[in-house]
Amino acid sequence: MVQCSMNWTRSAMKQQTPWKTASDWMQLGKYVTEMNLAAAQVISRRVIQMSQGSMSAPEVMGMILEKSTAFAAAGEKAAVAAAGGSDPVGIATAAIRPLHTKARSNARRSRG
Repeated sequence: MVQCSMNWTRSAMKQQTPWKTASDWMQLGKYVTEMNLAAAQVISRRVIQMSQGSMSAPEVMGMILEKSTAFAAAGEKAAVAAAGGSDPVGIATAAIRPLHTKARSNARRSRG
């Protein structure tokens, strides 16, 4: 059995000012919002392609495989951040970044 102890002591948290913590949470919210908007764009464009029958086979395979690789990267980044002693918002931000990056790149690619 693997044991992991998270040591979030008060001394470690003293480095964070209230403004820094609020800024970190706002940055996380920005990442999530951008990711959701990009995902909505990609989904709508892909649904249109599927309904018109114009989606290529590589696009279909990419659609399936990209999710597992993005979520694996997100889990890895979150685990590394947690093992490194990051605070909860740091861990969440590390987990969201690969998903955010993939969603934004898909949106750019689907636009043109």
